[in-house]
Amino acid sequence: MSQQEPEIKVIMAKKKGLNTICTHTGEVEDTNYKGAVSPLYISTSYAYENVDIKRYPRYFNTPNQEGVCKKLAALEQTDDALIFGSGMAAISTSLLAFLRSGDHIVLQQSLYGGTYNLVAEFFDNYHISYSFTKGLTKENFESEIQENTKVIYIETPSNPLLAVTDIEMVVALAKKYNVVSVIDNTFASPVNQQPFILGIDVVLHSATKYLGGHSDILAGAVCANKEHIEKIFHVGKNLGGNLSDYTVWLLERSMKTLGIRVKAQNENAMLLANYLNEHKMVDHVYYPGLTTHPDHEIAKKQMKGFGGMLSFELNTDIDSVAFSEQLQLIKPSMSLAGVESTILSPAKTSHALLPEEERQKQGIVSNLLRLSAGIEDIEDLIADIEQAFKNTIK
Repeated sequence: MSQQEPEIKVIMAKKKGLNTICTHTGEVEDTNYKGAVSPLYISTSYAYENVDIKRYPRYFNTPNQEGVCKKLAALEQTDDALIFGSGMAAISTSLLAFLRSGDHIVLQQSLYGGTYNLVAEFFDNYHISYSFTKGLTKENFESEIQENTKVIYIETPSNPLLAVTDIEMVVALAKKYNVVSVIDNTFASPVNQQPFILGIDVVLHSATKYLGGHSDILAGAVCANKEHIEKIFHVGKNLGGNLSDYTVWLLERSMKTLGIRVKAQNENAMLLANYLNEHKMVDHVYYPGLTTHPDHEIAKKQMKGFGGMLSFELNTDIDSVAFSEQLQLIKPSMSLAGVESTILSPAKTSHALLPEEERQKQGIVSNLLRLSAGIEDIEDLIADIEQAFKNTIK
């Protein structure tokens, strides 16, 4: 009597999962040798006769550029994306695509120092007026909107104090006043937050950070619908902020592990936040995953994970410079979101361009340290911090 073969049912997923998108979406097919990874096309000169696309690197349409943009758009669930030479190139190009002389922009108070400096130092030259909110409530934003307001710009979680802005509230205001909503989604990454699904028009990233993830790539990204991407493209092709194809290829490679990297960083950051929150040498911890964080409920509503970034204030028994120098595993270093854990003083680095008065107003004090959790074993990270505390007590 023959045994009946078991019936195998294959259920096709309606939408690809995160790690599948990271690994496969946007791959450039190797038609010559059938290699497992995207080939690298480094040409800056392409044929223009008898071709479907007239390719040129500054037009964001080389094979590798197109591939990584497909991956970005799939991760943020937007229609399209563009990749730039830096996060600031993505930010400046996008803002100039929607702002003209005589226009006005509303920006949240707590922003990356480079963005603040771009607006405060250059927008007056172009007769673009601007207002920074005094807080993150609906009233704070709405009170700054004027008849000529064209853009509302937010960053959530914010750098460096991890304040969380209610995205749906901002979307509602943008629709009410018919303005473009723009978000810097760098700290969250598409793994933890997808603002476009919540109604945001334009999503920006410093791809140097989580998208690259290995502290060896400088890049920026913009994700939006086709209409908005088209506007940004027309400005971008003239400003020339495109990314070299070799770096594009490295970015596409790095993004394959985005999902698993961010998951590990989320877990480490949560454990570090709880550890530091209980430590006698720490006065305050800023991390949206803590129930004590004032924006915890908003973060729960709009984020899938709380991210790999946290900040904390040392108490007066610890010198912040000496503490950082005592660390052996965690690197005192600029930037963030690499696989290695890093720490820095925002007052001396990311927000050094802000006037002292503005830094104090935002709560960026001298004893504040920003920690980017890497993927190391949590026991080793905690041991490193503990020995640094012991060796720097005054």
